[in-house]
Amino acid sequence: MAKIYQFMAEGFEDVEALAPVDILRRGGQDIVMVSITGSELVTSAHGVTIKVDALFEDVDLGDADLLMLPGGMPGSTNLNAHEGLRKAIVRHYEAGRRIAAICAAPMVFGSLGLLKGKRATCYPGCEETMIGADYTKELVTIDGNIITGEGPAAAFPYGYALLEIFGGKAIADQLREGMMFNHLTRK
Repeated sequence: MAKIYQFMAEGFEDVEALAPVDILRRGGQDIVMVSITGSELVTSAHGVTIKVDALFEDVDLGDADLLMLPGGMPGSTNLNAHEGLRKAIVRHYEAGRRIAAICAAPMVFGSLGLLKGKRATCYPGCEETMIGADYTKELVTIDGNIITGEGPAAAFPYGYALLEIFGGKAIADQLREGMMFNHLTRK
């Protein structure tokens, strides 16, 4: 079981935050939603307030297998402005561990110089924020220890891709089938 931390800021995109958490938890992964706001209550870009599992200042990220960023605006810019989170991402990445971001949130990795020479995807129109990246336009792109997702419609494929990495293909396939996701892709 992987230890995964997802960081929540005011203005996060609802489905990009919650669908991957749901998928990963169903798949048996230990995922902690962490607020960077100093409050246990964080409000999405669409006015949905959720209660997180922990506050940034209270977590020890030393046991993390994955650090994850949901997209949305202004959530992504709020994540990018948090210096403690930025430092944690760099430390984690430099230790060879995985990082993931969806929609506009790859801007954080771009601003840190982590996407130079890497393949990555993001919400169309945010490409210039992925400094140095080869923009793929894919729903999900995996390049080494960086996983990126395109946007709201990619939340499920992104979540399943993460589950496949940490839980294995068999568990991810079983969950895709059980959650009726495969029904969407059958012709």
